[in-house]
Amino acid sequence: MFWVLLLLLAWAAAGTACTRLCLAAVHAAAVDADAGRTHDLTLYEAAFLSGGPRRVADLTLVSMARQRRLLLAHTGWATVVDPRGRDDVERSVIGAIGPEGQSRIAPVRATAAATDAVRGIADRLVSAGLAVPDGARAGVAGGVRQVRLAAVAVVALGTVALLMPAQSDMPRHLVALWFGLPLALTLSCLAVARVEVHPYSRWASPAGQRVLAALAPRPGGDGRTDLTSVAVHGIRAVGDPDLRAAFAHGEQPNWRQ
Repeated sequence: MFWVLLLLLAWAAAGTACTRLCLAAVHAAAVDADAGRTHDLTLYEAAFLSGGPRRVADLTLVSMARQRRLLLAHTGWATVVDPRGRDDVERSVIGAIGPEGQSRIAPVRATAAATDAVRGIADRLVSAGLAVPDGARAGVAGGVRQVRLAAVAVVALGTVALLMPAQSDMPRHLVALWFGLPLALTLSCLAVARVEVHPYSRWASPAGQRVLAALAPRPGGDGRTDLTSVAVHGIRAVGDPDLRAAFAHGEQPNWRQ
């Protein structure tokens, strides 16, 4: 009957992991139902809810480039034209480029995304119930990882039980069926998490997602890509191929072409 002890271990692993994931998901979604209903998102806030700190930096770079206050070369270099930032985020981007006024785009994006100005946007959105706190995001991600490990552990314990010499009159297919129950629990929990938790677990809370859904891109009068689309969809929404190339080259190592 040693397989029963293995089965208990399998149930313990599956139950603990699934409980942790459920609690983390509830914590991540626990916001006021009225949150965000009177909150008008700025473009920076929409960018954060859609793609996090890096999206805010990308939006700022695109916005300044469209205003000709920053040059983004297709070779992946950013050059400051107007060193006077109009807000804290723009000043953070200019500061990330450095005193020489020119830098590769990749380190500028990373540095600007980690500044106090962007963290301030995150804090305001969390306070408004529109963004998921860092701890909640980490909790959901950790819960998903633990459930995956629990599923692997159940399979391993079940395999060991089936490979052991017969210690009872229990048929092996019934032993496999018993281990299939905790495995089904973990797999179903992962499936539910992918459908229900995944859309909200990264940056935007359920309330933040509702506000984002109501944010329709406004058509640009000059025919160029609307900044709202860039905030919501990222660099792929940029219509200028040279500008997209600038960000693509920005992921390359830091050397002059």
